[in-house]
Amino acid sequence: MTRHTTRALLGTGALLITGALALTACGSGFDDDGGGGTGDGDGGATELTSSDDALTVLIGSSGDAETEAVESAVAAWSEESGVEASVQVANDLPQQLSQGFAAGSPPDLFYLATEAIAGYAGNGSLVAYGDMLENADDFYPSLVENFTVDDQFYCAPKDFSTLGLVINKTMWDAAGLTDDDIPTTWEELDTVAQTLTKDGVVGLAFGAEYQRLGTFMAQAGGGLVNDDGTEAVADSPENVEALTYVKDHLADGTFAYSFDVDAGWGGEAFGQQKAAMVIEGNWITGAMTNDYPDVDYVVAELPAGPAGQGTMQFTNCWGMAADSPNQQAALELVEYLTSTESQLAFSDAFGPMPSIQSAADQWSTDNPELVAFLAGADYAVGVPTADGSAAVITDFNAQLEGLEAGDPQQILDTVQSNLEAIVG
Repeated sequence: MTRHTTRALLGTGALLITGALALTACGSGFDDDGGGGTGDGDGGATELTSSDDALTVLIGSSGDAETEAVESAVAAWSEESGVEASVQVANDLPQQLSQGFAAGSPPDLFYLATEAIAGYAGNGSLVAYGDMLENADDFYPSLVENFTVDDQFYCAPKDFSTLGLVINKTMWDAAGLTDDDIPTTWEELDTVAQTLTKDGVVGLAFGAEYQRLGTFMAQAGGGLVNDDGTEAVADSPENVEALTYVKDHLADGTFAYSFDVDAGWGGEAFGQQKAAMVIEGNWITGAMTNDYPDVDYVVAELPAGPAGQGTMQFTNCWGMAADSPNQQAALELVEYLTSTESQLAFSDAFGPMPSIQSAADQWSTDNPELVAFLAGADYAVGVPTADGSAAVITDFNAQLEGLEAGDPQQILDTVQSNLEAIVG
């Protein structure tokens, strides 16, 4: 168990609260063709364009800290390289990115979410430059998989977040629990959740969405699609077991959705001390520092289920436009932004974990209280990336809100049908 510090870590995780939880994406239907734009062929490139044109970089920022950090890094690269580059902060990144492609004037580089990549790759809007990077082999394989479409590694993961078990240290100690009681299995989670559920406080809370319950599915050996994303497997017995496990504990009151305790998300339920434990990502640390500095907490890895450990990861990549007239400079900028030095600076400024393995040791040294989040990288799974998956998950989330009174098999059968319309 690791104790937290007062260090602010608000950044990509906070962005992902709106990006990954709301799953804002280009598609609106289960068979949608995804984002618009122009491009040539399949998006692959054997030779990059090169010119004297300035670069434009479009980001979706979690706040001033992230904006200033990215602007500073881009400015430093620009001065060093002699290539002009500017950063634009989007108010609505998916919408502005889609509009840029539709108008034939997309930014050269931009934040791109996992749920959006298939649509843009499919219509030729992107350059598949991933294998051209000097540090291509340094990215976590699971992150590379998130941004690989039709066996092409499209874009460099800029950073990432995972989910862990965040525990109220004061409540834990008051219940007579010790480090030895940190749950490592579902059975142990049952025990501590029951112990901590008292005096109007629920043992474990989390959001009513796949982006949280997907951890239980992974721990049971399930998921929405198979390993290579070519087959829908949502209606599997493993997934039924996972949702039944959650349903039973929602019914007995030891687990609760965030809205069940009048909270907007897990961090609020935890910060207001309505839940003794929550399943959240490393972005919670910034919220705790800024909004609930008096709450003492620790972070642990999520307990293993019948099939072993499982968690979820959330990430964005640096997308590159097929229409960019200066792709070579854009590639060099991406290499600069994803270097060990830059990623550690970003982590220090606004909280995300570096997407490259070579930065892991230094990041762990700098953030000993958060190593449980990084440990999850070894077994984390991402959200499906097939074009249209965002709409499927939005519908799934709506059904999960009624899980306590619902039928897990029926819910998953609907998800299976919706996924089959877009996968394979």
